[in-house]
Amino acid sequence: MTTIVKEGPLTDDMIERFAQRAPVYDRENRFFSEDFEELREAGYLKIAVPTELGGGGRSLPEVCALQRSIARRAPATALATNMHVYWTGVAADLRKLGDPSLEWVLKDAAAGEVFAAGHGEAGNDVPLLLSTSRAERADGGYRIYGHKIFGSLSPVWTRLGLHAMDATDPAGPQIIHVFMPRDTSGYEIKETWDTLGMRATRSDDTIIDGAFIPDQYVARKVPAGQPDLFIVAIFGWAEMTFASIYLGMAERARELAIASAQKRTSIGLSGSIAHNPEVQHAIADMAMALEPAAAYVERTATEWTQGITDPMATVANLVAAKHVAVEAAKRVVDLAMAISGGSGMFRSNELERMYRDVRCGGFHPASTLLAHEIVGKFSLGIHLGDQPRWG
Repeated sequence: MTTIVKEGPLTDDMIERFAQRAPVYDRENRFFSEDFEELREAGYLKIAVPTELGGGGRSLPEVCALQRSIARRAPATALATNMHVYWTGVAADLRKLGDPSLEWVLKDAAAGEVFAAGHGEAGNDVPLLLSTSRAERADGGYRIYGHKIFGSLSPVWTRLGLHAMDATDPAGPQIIHVFMPRDTSGYEIKETWDTLGMRATRSDDTIIDGAFIPDQYVARKVPAGQPDLFIVAIFGWAEMTFASIYLGMAERARELAIASAQKRTSIGLSGSIAHNPEVQHAIADMAMALEPAAAYVERTATEWTQGITDPMATVANLVAAKHVAVEAAKRVVDLAMAISGGSGMFRSNELERMYRDVRCGGFHPASTLLAHEIVGKFSLGIHLGDQPRWG
């Protein structure tokens, strides 16, 4: 089947090319340059930009489905591309809700600019709401100081989304959200990306030392620890698309496991190992993990498009759905590896890379630990920022 994006086709042939290149990118630990250019030329980077601004006009559930289809064969390609697409989705949904403050993001994306996220920080386990980076007010903008990690799309971004703390007023610190243009001075990209999985994303570190960001690229000023609609929208688009990417991986792992079970034989069986009761049990466990997780994510993404009535309840549900999807994906990939009978250990086997890639899901915000804190505190009626956090 061919999936048509309004700006261009995302075809099975394209995804198959991604699949052929994925192990090469992983082995060589290099950026998915060819995949990225194909996606750019097809107009895929504009799928969430409104049609009247030159994009595909796709909703969150539609984008989730497309990202899931890419992730089935090329998880790192889907994940890195996601760091651009979700920014356009945030801007589009804010505009739809009557907030045009980020319409410039949509226009820039339609014109070919590439957005990325520079939110990761060592020592900050509460992404977006707090920051270890520093923002200092300057004439006509802000100067930013900080060390950002997990900066996907490092080789190609032209607008890097950052956040930093302005503590000028100790009683009312603010988180300043900005987009840093590529031609800004005062920063350095350090090639640190040599990781367990998702290697083709090239999520290198960015060291920012006084980079000046003009007011025109300031997206939001939010009281520290207080999510507004902008923050909630980031959670909405990021959590659901992350979840969908890992669901796509799990679907592929299940497909490979079934094919393997139907093909492999054993001296102890008269037929394939599909007749082994434990293999049947494992395949059943895959379905029982994957189907409810997928339904949870699909329902939550659909609910997002229907409107937000309680922001914190929305965030808790988004975080929970992403966590459930990632944990289900890990379970499915682990079972697939067991069914492989050891062949999955070899680099030539797709499962080997998938086994490593799926481990990365728990590190995306909200992390495994933070997800439980958010959902638990919301359920108990405790504000997320209440101290002490851990007693």
